[in-house]
Amino acid sequence: MLDLLKLRLRHGYQAIPDIRKAKLIPTFRGFPVIKENKCEDDCTKCKEICPANAIGLNPLSIDLGKCTFCGECEKACSGGAIKFTAQYRLGSTKRETLVIKSGKVFEDYDREAIEAKKEIYKIFGRSLKFRQVSAGGCNGCEMELAATTNVNFDMGRFGIDFVASPRHADGIVITGPITNNMAPALKDAYESISDPRIIIAVGSCAISGGLFQESNKTNRNFLNEVPIDLYIPGCAPHPLTFIHAVLDLLGKK
Repeated sequence: MLDLLKLRLRHGYQAIPDIRKAKLIPTFRGFPVIKENKCEDDCTKCKEICPANAIGLNPLSIDLGKCTFCGECEKACSGGAIKFTAQYRLGSTKRETLVIKSGKVFEDYDREAIEAKKEIYKIFGRSLKFRQVSAGGCNGCEMELAATTNVNFDMGRFGIDFVASPRHADGIVITGPITNNMAPALKDAYESISDPRIIIAVGSCAISGGLFQESNKTNRNFLNEVPIDLYIPGCAPHPLTFIHAVLDLLGKK
């Protein structure tokens, strides 16, 4: 027992001390900066190469709700009109805000994207429990969500945790495009949670269908019936992206 205590002391405090000031490596693909004035005339290379149909033209835009952050559009753009930054704070309470147009800067997006809800903080500010439902996902988003609870990110210190049963949860975190087989299970999990309920869509598959937007093996009617409180884009989103978005939704500093 004494040896275990010595080992724990030697390890020290491993969690990120100030999670609000954490930075990622420069090669991380996060918020895109778009400068349409650098586009070549009649060039559509970025739109043609995008696997998720996330690129819009006239004006040039990227829908983060569809984007897989593969970076192919940036590589294809010889004029440098699209450039991904390492800014990972991408969550939004409004679906339309995820469409990034030319001239939009990260500071404005970060300030406007998430509207903190006082009623959510009043009810869940001290303890927020989620049931995570993988609705046909590839396990990428699921692994990143699992990482939020490890010693490095330690989401539990903010009172936010994942639970095994929807009966114990305050809301649902959805990943995956919602396949035909998982649609009824997702609905059952939702109905097993008492009001008020928080619904969070994590990853491009959950938000828009991602690469499976046109698949006849998905059933996304649930998202038309239930309001989404928070969208967290990515493929898969970084653990810090998820933690920051939830803290911002609660209005926690």
